[in-house]
Amino acid sequence: MGWNFGDVLDAIEPVLPPDEPALISGDRVVAWAELSRTTNNLARGLIARGARPGDKLAIYMRNRPEYLMSLSAAFKARLTHVNVNYRYTPGEVCYILDNSDANVVVYAEEFRDAVKEIREELPKVETWVEVSRDGQIAPFAEAFDAIASEGEGAPLDIVRSGDDQLFIYTGGTTGMPKGVMWTHQEFRDARLKSGWRVDTVAETVQDVAAEIVHNGPGPRILATPPLMHGTGMVVAMVTMLAGGSVVLLEGQSLDAQELLRAVDRWRPQTVAIVGDSYAKPILEALAADPRKYDISSITNVVSAGVMWSMDVKRALLEHMPNATLVDAFSSSEAIGMGASRMSKGTNVQTAKFMLGTTCQVFDEHDRPVEPGSGVPGLVAIGPPTPLGYYKDEVKSAQTFREIDGVRYTIPGDWCLVEADGAITLLGRGSGCINTAGEKVFPEEVEEVLKTHSSVDDALVIGLPDDKWGEAVTAVVALRKGAALDEGGLRKHVRQSLAGYKVPKRILATDLTLRGPNGKPDYTAARSIAEALTTRP
Repeated sequence: MGWNFGDVLDAIEPVLPPDEPALISGDRVVAWAELSRTTNNLARGLIARGARPGDKLAIYMRNRPEYLMSLSAAFKARLTHVNVNYRYTPGEVCYILDNSDANVVVYAEEFRDAVKEIREELPKVETWVEVSRDGQIAPFAEAFDAIASEGEGAPLDIVRSGDDQLFIYTGGTTGMPKGVMWTHQEFRDARLKSGWRVDTVAETVQDVAAEIVHNGPGPRILATPPLMHGTGMVVAMVTMLAGGSVVLLEGQSLDAQELLRAVDRWRPQTVAIVGDSYAKPILEALAADPRKYDISSITNVVSAGVMWSMDVKRALLEHMPNATLVDAFSSSEAIGMGASRMSKGTNVQTAKFMLGTTCQVFDEHDRPVEPGSGVPGLVAIGPPTPLGYYKDEVKSAQTFREIDGVRYTIPGDWCLVEADGAITLLGRGSGCINTAGEKVFPEEVEEVLKTHSSVDDALVIGLPDDKWGEAVTAVVALRKGAALDEGGLRKHVRQSLAGYKVPKRILATDLTLRGPNGKPDYTAARSIAEALTTRP
C-alpha cells in the first residue's frame, strides 16, 4: 500500500521504551507510551466525530507538544495536515481554512478570539478542538485533552495508503498562500534524496521497527523554528518517524538563552535554526559567557529557508568545534535541491550549494546550463515531486512542468553553475530587480553589504525610477555604534559586484527587517525605503 507515516508510527511505538522521551518542552516530557496512547485516542475520536480519510485537519498554534500530537493523529486517521501561520490576521487565517477545505481545526486557547471572529464564515469546519492549559474552552469547541483521553489508546485497525496526503501551506513568492500537496510516499522518497536527513533508509515499515530494536531510539533534535513552517515541521516530523525525541522551546520568539539552556539540559545532537537571524543571537550569548552552557552534545546545526553567512558559521564553529553546519537549500515545493556543509577549518561560500541528485539547472528556454558558462539559470528538481498546489491549476502548471519528458518542480530560484558543478544562488525571480534592462538579484547584493563591518542586516529592493525603471535600493540595519556611510558602503559593494548592481541609495533604519521566523520582510523594507525617500 506504499509508505504511510501512520503505519510507521504504529510500527515503532510498541518497540520503543515506554518511558523514552518523544516530545520535550520546558519541564514537560511526553514519553513515547503517552504519545502513542494520546494520538491513537485522538485519531479515533476525530473519526467518531465524522472525519473521513482525506479530510483536512488544520493546526493553529505555536510550538508545543500538542502540535506534533495533532500531526501524528492526522497521519493515523488518514487526515491531511494543514499548517496555519499563527502570525496571520483572523482574515488571513480564515482564507487558509477556507482554501484548504478544513474539516477539523485544532487551535490553542490564545487564538480563541480569532476563531470566534471567523468561524461563522467557515461552514465546512465540522469539529473545532481547543488546546487549553486551564481547562476552559469555547462553547463551540471540544477539549483536546478530553478527546485524547477517550478510550484505551489502542492502535487503529485501518488500512492506510502511500497516497494519503499532507499539505504544507506556503506564502513565500507564490502570491496568496498555497497548499503544496505531498503524498506520504513521494514526501518520504524526496526526503531520502535530500542532502540531510535523520529518517531511515529502511525498505519497509517493519524494517524501521527492526532498526530501532537493534540500534535503540532515534536521535534527539532541538527544533527551534515554528512548526507551522516547513523547516520546523519537517525536521520535527522526520525525527519522530525515526523514533527520536523532539525538543521544543516555550518562548514566543527566539530566546538564545532558553535555547542554550535546553541544549545543556536535554543534550540534543542536532539543532535546527533559520540562518543568521537565529545564529547571531546564539553567538552573542555564547560570546558573553562561553562556559555557561555545555553544548558539547551538538554534532549538527541545520538551517534552511534563509541565507547563512560564512563569517557567522565560522564564528559558531569556534564554540562547537566538533559540529558540522548543514545549510539546506529546500522549499515546501522542492525538498533537497542542494546542501552545503561546513566544519571547523573549512570555508564554504555563502549561498553556494552542491546540487541534489535529481536537480538540473535550465536557462529561460529550458536548455541545460553549462557549468562555468556564467549563464544564469533556474534550479529544477525532478521526481519525486508534489502533486501540485491545492486548487490552483494555473500556478501548478507554472511551477510543476515537464521538460524532455521529466516532470520537474521549478520554484523560481536563479543561480549560476560553477565549473565544479556547484551552484551559487542569485535569488528568486519574483524579487528580481530590472534596472535599465539588467537583472539584479537582491540576495546577491545583500550578502555583500552584510560583509561590511558596520552592517548587521540588509535587504535590497527595486524602487520605481524614471531613469532606471527600477533603482536598486538597500535598507540596512547598522551595528551598535556605527554610523551610515552611504558612499563607503557603495564602494564596498562595487569591489565585489558589477556597477549596475551597486545600490543607488542605501538607507538606514532602526526597525526590524525580518519576520519572527527570521525570513526577510521585503514588504517592510519597501515601506521603510518609500518613507525615507519621499520624506521632505
